[in-house]
Amino acid sequence: MENLKTKIKKVSGYKNPMQAPRIAKVVVSVGVGSLKDKNKVKVIEDRLMKITGQKAAPRAAKIAIANFKSRQGDIVGYQVTLRGARMYDFLERLIHIALPRTKDFRGISREAVDEMGNYTLGIKEHTIFPETSDEELKDVFGMAITIVTTAKSKDEARTFLEHLGFPLKK
Repeated sequence: MENLKTKIKKVSGYKNPMQAPRIAKVVVSVGVGSLKDKNKVKVIEDRLMKITGQKAAPRAAKIAIANFKSRQGDIVGYQVTLRGARMYDFLERLIHIALPRTKDFRGISREAVDEMGNYTLGIKEHTIFPETSDEELKDVFGMAITIVTTAKSKDEARTFLEHLGFPLKK
């Protein structure tokens, strides 16, 4: 890690290594979809726990929406917040194993960095992770992965993610 900090310090011109951006946390979110199928909800919770190595927290609906037949308090998704060693293990598997297993993978978008320096990545199929079994392909779900950094701008975040080894498109 020290090598990365000194490398970023040289490229960006920081006077102090503590000025260099770092990853604060990684948030993995999954929507449940149909609320009727309770078995699918359990499968999503179980597989998300296998992928991240941490129990998923249920997220409830804030308001009732009649068109979606949802009530206030119904579980509409699951979320996992990763920090520390689990976060770095997950990022390692995401960058080096899962993303290259995606169909027609040519890199991830450079434009997905927001104004605060955070990167959000959408994955269509959870089956790219080796922890999930490919036995039941009917319960395939997607997820959103947000990488929260301490970068101050978009350009600083892009440079930092490239130094970490993220396969950004050229």
